[in-house]
Formats: sequence, C-alpha cells, structure tokens
Amino acid sequence: MAKNYVDFRDAVALVFENGKENSLSENVTLDMAYGRVLAEDIKCVKNLPSFNNSAMDGFAIKASDAGKELVVLKSVYAGERHEASLSEGECYKIMTGAQVPSDVDTIIPIENVESFKDNRVKIPATVKKGDALRLKGEECELGATLFSKGEEVTPSVIAVLASQGIMNIQVKRPLSIAVVSTGNELKEPWEVASEDEIYNCNSFAVISILKEKGFEASYIKVIPDNLEDTVAFISELKSYDIIITSGGISMGDADFVGRGFEANGLETLFDGVNIKPGRPIMMGKMDKTFVICLPGNPLTAMVNLYLFVIPALRKIQGHKNYYHNIELAKNSTDFKTKSGRVNVVLGTLQEGVFSATRGNRYGSGMVSVMHESNAMLITDESSSLFNELDSLKIIKLDGDYLSEEIVIFN
Repeated sequence: MAKNYVDFRDAVALVFENGKENSLSENVTLDMAYGRVLAEDIKCVKNLPSFNNSAMDGFAIKASDAGKELVVLKSVYAGERHEASLSEGECYKIMTGAQVPSDVDTIIPIENVESFKDNRVKIPATVKKGDALRLKGEECELGATLFSKGEEVTPSVIAVLASQGIMNIQVKRPLSIAVVSTGNELKEPWEVASEDEIYNCNSFAVISILKEKGFEASYIKVIPDNLEDTVAFISELKSYDIIITSGGISMGDADFVGRGFEANGLETLFDGVNIKPGRPIMMGKMDKTFVICLPGNPLTAMVNLYLFVIPALRKIQGHKNYYHNIELAKNSTDFKTKSGRVNVVLGTLQEGVFSATRGNRYGSGMVSVMHESNAMLITDESSSLFNELDSLKIIKLDGDYLSEEIVIFN
C-alpha cells in the first residue's frame, strides 16, 4: 500500500489547500488577452451607453403626445448631437444609435406609427414611456465593476473592454508546465517500436488536453528507469511552476520517479487515492514547484488529468472558477460499479441521457475509450448498481467550472 494513501475527498481538499494561486502578473493588449485570467478588477471608465440613444429607427417623441399627429422637425443621425428644440406638436425622426435630444422620452419604431406622409406622423394612442430609449449608463455606470479578478478573458469580455476604450489589462502570468514520461520501454511516435516496446502516448495526450483547457506545456523527454539519472533530471526542472509526469510511481522495483522527487526535496501530499481508475497518483510540492505524478496507464492518466489536475491548475493560475460543474441526466442502461471506493465511469452525455462507455467494462491501459467518451460519472463508496432511468450527476469533459464546490457524487 502507498505510504500516504487517501480517499478521494481528502485528495481534493489537499490539492486545493496546497495549490497556491500564482501571484505574478503582466500587462497585455486586448489582441493578446483571449483566454488569459484577470489579475485585478476592471472598473467602468465610461458610462455604457455613454449617452441616451435610440434603439430603433423611428420617431423620438414625448410620451404625452400619444395619439396625436406630429410634425417632424428634423432628422437625427448617429454621430450627431442636437440640443432640445421642439415646439408644441413636433417630434424628431431618429436613427438607431443616434443621441436622443433631452426634450423627448420615447422612441416609436417606424413600423409602429399609424401613418407617415408629407413630414407628418400619426402616433398610436397606446405608447409606453421610455420605449426603445437606451439610457446613459443603463448597461453599466461609471465606476461600477465590469469584471472581477479571476475571470477568464473571453470574446465577450474583450468586446466590453474595447467599448470602454481599454486597450491594456493586467492578467496572470501563464503557468510554466513541464511534461515528462518515464520508462525504458517507451518509444517516441517518430521512432520504430519493436513488439516489446510501446509508444509514448501519455505526454502527447496530456499536452493536448492541457491546451484544450487553456494551458501551454513543454514536453521535455522520456527519462530512463534509473534512479541516479532521474534525480539529476528532476533537479533541472525546479524552474517550472508545474511538473507533470506519467508512469514510474507504482510499487515496482524499477519505478524511480517518486524517489527521484523525494531526493530533490518533494513534500508529498499523497501518493495514492482510493479511486478507480486512478489509484496510483502522487502530488506534492518541491520548493515553489507543484508536482503531479500521473499513472502510466493511458486511460488512468487521462481520467486523473480531467478529474484532479485541470481543477488544480485553474486554481493555481488564478481562475475564480475551478470546481467541477455537473449536469443532470437520465441513465440509458443498467451498469455496475464496485463498492468500497470512488469509481469514475466514463460515458457519453447526449440530450440529457448518459450512456456508460462499453457498459463500464474497459481496462485502465486502453487508449481509445477516451475518444468514445465526453463525460464522466463519479460514484461514492457505497454505490454498486445504476439502473436504467436513474437520475445521475454528470461531469462533462468539456464542461465549465464553478466558483463554489458542489456535490458531484452519485
């Protein structure tokens, strides 16, 4: 048994407690800001909208003139500014986005007037004051918080910032992540592998999943199963914020990764979790570097990456949302799990229905199972049977994240 073997809930708590937020930030321009994490709150510096304006092409009137025939004094176009100048029985013709003069309070769309001919317009009797009138600051007032520290910069965020004339923002510095694999039996995909050797798929899977989730990682290399070489190699990785390895952390005689990290001062948080698949996972801290050692089996490594690692990296990067979200679904067919441990059941979620991949019968060394899945179900230790039409809590592999923890267990 592992030296520091914990249950799933304790593992999650340890990860979030010890995964400290990255404190470093940098200034970037909007064109480089997509996907970054805000390092500070951003305030509204210009009322949005910055003046009363028309939401429609139509006529700008006083609501008290409902039911009357009015004379159009002049047309008001976007980009123009007109002082109040109406006399009794007059109105303006106005275009979308144009600044509304102060002597009117309602916009009537062109298609809603009863008639418009020879510069005279008949206003319907039923008029709601303020219709189609966008008021200064109604979307966001000067000084209000537009976005909070920890929010991710999305296209919609960029659009709002551009509308404020904000071109530079302070964001969290990206994490530096090193990805390595272990094992003399591994060959790189560009090499020729014999029947006794396997290709290194883990590192490429890890890097691509990280990229999918907004993180850039550097692939270092496969380190051999030799303790002395492993210790020396790890000592050169201490400049990285995160180190992610796969393989070499089981109880085998040739598994030197754990010992290599310990020789470099690793403080182990845990080195085994009561979960299937995913038991042989180790996390810890080595000076300022957060260390994540994934299992060598491809399926187990990828499951743990989605389940543990991505939330941990989001917290360390400074995201305010890093807890898994769930979606409710109905189970399509019966399947079993083993009680006494937390189980991860891979499957597909489509139109509110969850289907366990291959009936929840697959091995941890399989590679193609992840391709067949887009979601996972997390059981508690007492669960053993899931029936057709059971209501399930599902985590989507491409799902969003929350700022508060919720119950994910079934």
